[in-house]
Amino acid sequence: MVGAARWRNWSAGLSPYVLDSALAAASAAISVWAVYNDDTAWPGWVYLVAVSTALPLPWRRRAPLGALAASSVAFVTLSVVAHSANPQVPLAGVIGLYTVAERCSERARWAVLAAVVVGNVVGTHSPNGMLFSLLTSVGSFVFGSLVRAQRRLARLEAERAREAGERVASEAGRAVAEERARIAREMHDILAHAVSLMVIQAEAGPLVVHGDPERAIRAFDTIADTGRDAMVQLRRVLGVLKEQGAGPELAPQPRLAELAAVAERVRRAGLTVELELAEGLAAVPADVQATAYRIVQEALTNTVKHSGADRVAVRVRRAGEVMELVVSDNGRGLPVAAAGTVAGWSGGRGLVGIRERAAACGGRAEAGPGPGGGGFLVSARLPLGAAGVVVEEAGG
Repeated sequence: MVGAARWRNWSAGLSPYVLDSALAAASAAISVWAVYNDDTAWPGWVYLVAVSTALPLPWRRRAPLGALAASSVAFVTLSVVAHSANPQVPLAGVIGLYTVAERCSERARWAVLAAVVVGNVVGTHSPNGMLFSLLTSVGSFVFGSLVRAQRRLARLEAERAREAGERVASEAGRAVAEERARIAREMHDILAHAVSLMVIQAEAGPLVVHGDPERAIRAFDTIADTGRDAMVQLRRVLGVLKEQGAGPELAPQPRLAELAAVAERVRRAGLTVELELAEGLAAVPADVQATAYRIVQEALTNTVKHSGADRVAVRVRRAGEVMELVVSDNGRGLPVAAAGTVAGWSGGRGLVGIRERAAACGGRAEAGPGPGGGGFLVSARLPLGAAGVVVEEAGG
């Protein structure tokens, strides 16, 4: 086995033409030796015919059929004029038939085999000679067919490996893109919520600093608390990017219980917040809780920034295998022209992010005017397991 491996490694570095020329020389030497050791003293042209049986071998890879046909003509000529001078094993014929079986089309391979079998049966002078010739020719054909099948299998395996590599690379690229999009949504939600509250409080502070110093102090405290909370969450998000091999399981996973702190910060911005968290939500899967948290956070951010409302209600409950959440305010709502745009989810990044988060969790979300066209309402239904997705239409 070691010797065969060394031979393969050595021969792989040589030109195929050089190897085939060496085979031709060996085959010619065998044929000349057979003529020289025959009992009859043959003339020189018989030696030339013997050498010509091996001359086509260097071209066997480029023209298998042509090389075998040329060798066969020389073999037939030698057999007719000097049958006893034929070598016991015609090496050139064996190699040529092997090459045809390994490289030619199915029709050509089987046609050549049939012609060789007929030639062996008709052209030999004894049953023993016929049997030996058949074993030699059919054996070389079978060996060439086995090599052909092995190389075809190797090509298929290489193709499968290439396709598998491409799939792995594609899946890795898709995973990276999805993770980047997820982190971008996280950072948007964190910054949009925090900055909105900080801007509102900063604008209100100077207006009341002289008339109501206590309120101004509370406003600045809210700015500081909101900034610190945003910094903590950003460190958690950026920590996932810094850690080698960190995956989604290390990503920030806010819980529904943390919505109380979000609601308190919104209250400090001057809105009345009604937060209703039903019992049994602590057992909800972490990814569903994180999705619900971000949807509510984004809906509250939109309320603070755009609605002009003074009251917002948040209700989260579990209905069987589905979590239902609704965020509604009593703000100015939307003009009729804009209602269709929001219902069609063509608005800003925040509303699109709400839809994408719900879809990534296997659920659906809707946003639009509240009942009677007043205020604004965001609703979502998130399956807790493999349950199907159901849609809750927004009021209006």
